[in-house]
Amino acid sequence: MRDAHKQFKTFLESKNKSRATIVAYNKDIDQVIEFIEKQGKSTVDQITKEDLEGFLAQLAQEGYTVKSISRKINSTRTFYRFLKTHNLTEEDPSALLEHPRYELGQPRILTPMEYRALRDATRNDARMHAVIQTLLQTGIRIGELAELRLSDVTPEGLTIRPMEKHEARLVPLNRAARESMEKYMKIRPEVKDDHVFVTKSGKPFLIRNIRTAVERYFRIAEIKGAKVNDLRHTFIAHHIKHGVNPQFLSKIVGHKRLTTTERYLEFVPDRAKETTHLSEL
Repeated sequence: MRDAHKQFKTFLESKNKSRATIVAYNKDIDQVIEFIEKQGKSTVDQITKEDLEGFLAQLAQEGYTVKSISRKINSTRTFYRFLKTHNLTEEDPSALLEHPRYELGQPRILTPMEYRALRDATRNDARMHAVIQTLLQTGIRIGELAELRLSDVTPEGLTIRPMEKHEARLVPLNRAARESMEKYMKIRPEVKDDHVFVTKSGKPFLIRNIRTAVERYFRIAEIKGAKVNDLRHTFIAHHIKHGVNPQFLSKIVGHKRLTTTERYLEFVPDRAKETTHLSEL
């Protein structure tokens, strides 16, 4: 199993998967293997559907959310697709697993007072001010922000690189985001690495560290119950509320389905009524 896992990692790297994706897949598969090894099994062919169900049950007991469990099922299925494609196994017990059902909760949308407080809290930290302004003013994903290169920042906006199942796209930068980016560039360390956001030592600013830093500023700004992705939720809801066409907005934020964007209409009822009215004309 361990050898197969190493081959899987090499395969992901050969497909130019992002570092975040490779880390996530490897963490998920490593968890599966550790559980299976405790059952006294050491080869892929020994793994059964019941073993995998036992693994998922343990995750549930440990308090993992249904969304996290569902993601680990997807990782396991991707692993098995690799195994079968490369003739490392003939069976795929992961195909028999059922995803747990869960309902999407209401997104946390920051109030104007909250996002002003967040921006004010970062005024003396040019890098984090640029990070938060970019996330809040463009709606890009944290993984997309972490992968930004210097050449991706253009007069037209941000060139978002294709990641996983998401296509490349151009995202406009408004004045607030562009000004924060320009201020950060003035103090950005002069290093060979071409990532936009780097550490003081010149290494890429990793997703987990960006998330930790943003959440620290949530606490400083006394914003409770918010996560990094809520900056994206706030961007989408704000633009829906102010009359931006959902189809256009869907392309900007990289939603694969228009219905994902339209879902925000229920959280801005005035705009929802307007859209319904227009569609009836």
